[in-house]
Amino acid sequence: MKDIGFTDTSALLLPPEAPLAMPAQDFGRQFHDASAPAASARVGTGAALWRVLAFSPAMVATLALAWVMQGWFAADGTTSLEWVLLVLIAFNFFWITFTVSTVLLGLFSLSRTRPRPERGLRKPMRVALLVPIYNEVPWYVLGNARSMLEELRAIGGPHRYEMFILSDTRDPEIAAQELQSIKALRADLPEGITLYYRRRAENTARKVGNIHDWVTRWGGSYEAMLVLDADSLMTGRAIQRLTDALARDPAAGLIQSFPQLIGAQSVFGRMQQFANGVYGLALAEGLARWTGHEGNYWGHNAIIRTRAFAASAGLPELRGFTGGSSLIMSHDFVEAGLLRRAGWRVRFLPRIRGSYEETPATLVDHIQRDRRWCQGNLQHLRLLSATGFHAMSRFHLAHGAIGYLMAPVWFALLVIWAVIGQDEGGSVITYFSEANPLRPNWPDMSEPRHVAVIVLIYAMLLAPKVLSVAALPLTGRRIADYGGLGRFLLSMLTEILLAILYAPILMVQQMIAVLRSVFGLQKGWSPQARAGGEYSFATLCKCHLLETVSGIALCIGIAAGLVSLWLLPIALSLVLAVPLSALSGLRLPRGWMGTAETLNEPQINRAAHHYRNLLRQHAQGTDVPVQAAE
Repeated sequence: MKDIGFTDTSALLLPPEAPLAMPAQDFGRQFHDASAPAASARVGTGAALWRVLAFSPAMVATLALAWVMQGWFAADGTTSLEWVLLVLIAFNFFWITFTVSTVLLGLFSLSRTRPRPERGLRKPMRVALLVPIYNEVPWYVLGNARSMLEELRAIGGPHRYEMFILSDTRDPEIAAQELQSIKALRADLPEGITLYYRRRAENTARKVGNIHDWVTRWGGSYEAMLVLDADSLMTGRAIQRLTDALARDPAAGLIQSFPQLIGAQSVFGRMQQFANGVYGLALAEGLARWTGHEGNYWGHNAIIRTRAFAASAGLPELRGFTGGSSLIMSHDFVEAGLLRRAGWRVRFLPRIRGSYEETPATLVDHIQRDRRWCQGNLQHLRLLSATGFHAMSRFHLAHGAIGYLMAPVWFALLVIWAVIGQDEGGSVITYFSEANPLRPNWPDMSEPRHVAVIVLIYAMLLAPKVLSVAALPLTGRRIADYGGLGRFLLSMLTEILLAILYAPILMVQQMIAVLRSVFGLQKGWSPQARAGGEYSFATLCKCHLLETVSGIALCIGIAAGLVSLWLLPIALSLVLAVPLSALSGLRLPRGWMGTAETLNEPQINRAAHHYRNLLRQHAQGTDVPVQAAE
């Protein structure tokens, strides 16, 4: 490797170019990639059966609940407001039960199938590991990069891996640190490890443009590209297994791994990590079953066939209602849909272990990231009518948007439930009795079907967690991996309690995110605070003003007898939004809500910490060699 040229801001530490055309796709026309194998377009009967098993129970349960509740409302005549309430409840309940049925499928799949020996020819592939970055801490990214490259070198195998750090950094000081760190690392890399660096002068089209620039300049030299995020970390074994899977399946255009969350130390981060590491495994297995060859792409920790991506997934700008154009922000779902439209399989392999990423450390950091994701996911609604998309690709696009639209739906449910019954003659809930107008008269919930409905809704919300814990032994995990039964139960109860407390706050914040996106108030994509930001009390008050005011209003309504006592837990959560947000960033002891990766840190993560520290010392002027981790 050698430096082949310079720009005014960075050194081009790059190989010779191998251009590959990547035309923008037309959403109004059919497209099929002639190089896609014909067999890839067929949907197997197995996938169709899994989909019936996933969707049918959710639909039946939702219809049954709607029928029961409509009968409940019809006792005194159903008002228009109660019809709205019924529709909103049914809408929410479908997605709750759909999650339950997906977890049940995952549990069934794990109990019936065991990992099969990998067979078939492993055709050697030249793979580029792409790390797009934007104003990131250089030694953080490069510490991860080196640990992955070292593992791949140690493992060996038929495939050849080369890494590209693709910088879109705009901050001149960070850019200088990037270049300095890259040169220091390259000077100490062992023989057989290849690391390149490119910084664009202009970050046209953001991450989409960053990847597009690489494909059109160097993509022709690589059979596959493995796309990573700045916080991605994958073991050499996981990377090799993804590559083997792509090599053995010539019809696959993209294979997505299941990233596990690691590195969380704060209350909120550990809560997310525990949920991902305990409850996510069975859910991911069920998702893989019913998606089949029509899977999805999450933007990172996935391997992609380069020529298929170039031919099929070039993104145009979206034309707006006013005649202008805009970038497709959440590009990954759309690229998966375009690959499947062109005839390539999009697969999900959750059983590949060793794929990791990190999660926002505080509630505010999570909210900031969620607002960006909301903007991109709502944009997908405009692509539901795109020509040629597979029905499952449209479902993925719709599902992503619905995940955010659920927040205003839940908020509407709360508002309606709080005010319904003001008209005594037209509501199932009559708040005040004629005998004592000052005394609230709540509805009789003693009838078996009323109790059953309430119990069912709460059970469905908790069922995915309970079922996922039951599935843990089937995933190869043991309770001992989480610190033993006592510590595991304490962690699980803590996670459930925190999830209940944070859910109303997240609901309001997602509703704000939807409104910001609809009215064009969400601008740009700022870099994520990887270690978590530090926020003043004034900032927290400003961020959570709407939740606090809503909670106080609910508490006043409850005290005055105007609002159902059932809403008290939600009211208290909203009132406590500011202290709960402050709590989210507090550091937790190692064993509390600790996953298997927390209590027994993966070797690659230890190596990444080692290399980050050495690179940071070098960047800060300490003369320390960037030596290999022990």
